[in-house]
Amino acid sequence: MQPEASQFTFLLFSGAFLALLMGTFVVAMVVLHRQRQIQNREKIEKIKTEYEKTLLNIENEIQQETLTQVGRELHDNIGQLLSLAKLNLNSSKPEKQAEGKEYINEIIREVRGLSKSLNLDWVESITLEKFVENELRKIQSTGFCETHLDSQGTIKNLTKDQKLILIRVIQECLNNSIKHAHPNQISITISPEKRTIQISDDGKGFDTSIASSGSGMTNLKKRMEAIGGKFKIHSTLGKGTDINLVLPN
Repeated sequence: MQPEASQFTFLLFSGAFLALLMGTFVVAMVVLHRQRQIQNREKIEKIKTEYEKTLLNIENEIQQETLTQVGRELHDNIGQLLSLAKLNLNSSKPEKQAEGKEYINEIIREVRGLSKSLNLDWVESITLEKFVENELRKIQSTGFCETHLDSQGTIKNLTKDQKLILIRVIQECLNNSIKHAHPNQISITISPEKRTIQISDDGKGFDTSIASSGSGMTNLKKRMEAIGGKFKIHSTLGKGTDINLVLPN
């Protein structure tokens, strides 16, 4: 009976040990799972915070540029129109007074246009294709270089926030091309099916393997990632630069 009792005791302790081991394993797995959940929530909150920060920065940048443009228009355009209106309205000649009234009407139209530009709701009212077309026309009108737009339609299903960030990225890419590449031509290709926007120039180009001292490209990449997209760049010295903006489906 003694060997049987010893064997029973051994089995009893072995079972208890295994049960304790399994319990410890289960508790450890539960704790690990909860830690991962907390880490994932923290990552999501961090991504959300970075996205909101990026969006806020872009809104501030665009509003600042808009205010600068408004100030320039008030000083150069509307100020001149007001002076002309005053001169004509002070005249005793009826035809001059009529001309002065026409200047007043033109001033009203200009002010209405400026008030619209202060409101970022214009982002929702314009297609991406139209925005790109306007930007390229502005560049070409300066005589800086030729521009070309190849559009197979406009990219749809973009939220206001996504479009706002994308608009800022495109503007920054064009500004970089103008400031650094000194191209003869800038081209943009919009591919709705591929959901891509390609920005190309035939300028100086640069060696992408050499780390830049600035943070411009890194910021553009982060902004595209913030809306679930990708920023790809290919450049060769003396052969220009190609930038591909890949948008989320």
